[in-house]
Amino acid sequence: MDIKTFDQWIDTLSTALTAGQKAGLSQTQIQNSAKMLGDYLASNVVPDAPENKVIKSLWEHGNDQEKQSLANMMVKVVDSHQRKIL
Repeated sequence: MDIKTFDQWIDTLSTALTAGQKAGLSQTQIQNSAKMLGDYLASNVVPDAPENKVIKSLWEHGNDQEKQSLANMMVKVVDSHQRKIL
């Protein structure tokens, strides 16, 4: 991924969230998908933006419940971002 800023990160997640919503995924399915994405990113992507480095560090130190909570919060951040754009 070539994401250099937190805004680019949010825009990327926003695109994924919109696609999930259009596909008819429930909020729970979206949140579970966000956790799976977090697991993948933490294992396979070196974060470019400083904020993403913080998120990765939190992810690496969290247990499964904390990771799910962090994923849920990221979904809320992205959802809030989308509403501001509209």
